[in-house]
Amino acid sequence: MLANARPPFQAERAACFVLEADPTPCLLPRLLQPFARRGLIPDHVSVHRMGDRMRVELALDTITAEEIGLVEGNLRQVIGVLSLSRLAPARQRAA
Repeated sequence: MLANARPPFQAERAACFVLEADPTPCLLPRLLQPFARRGLIPDHVSVHRMGDRMRVELALDTITAEEIGLVEGNLRQVIGVLSLSRLAPARQRAA
């Protein structure tokens, strides 16, 4: 089995993480690290600076429940993250 292959019995779903953080030059690479370490690539990334804060949205169309918990825990530990929530992602995004 490949290192990034998921066991077939794990249900996959979509997930969207929305966070607010202090704007620093190294914030975005630190936020992508929990995904990269698991061989995941976000399907949607949105970043918006609002004065002294940044709002970041990271969404995946396919991720297991176990991976959701692990990624969420890692994102909460990133220096500068002030809040983190999960939203119900849109099933289909406009092209």
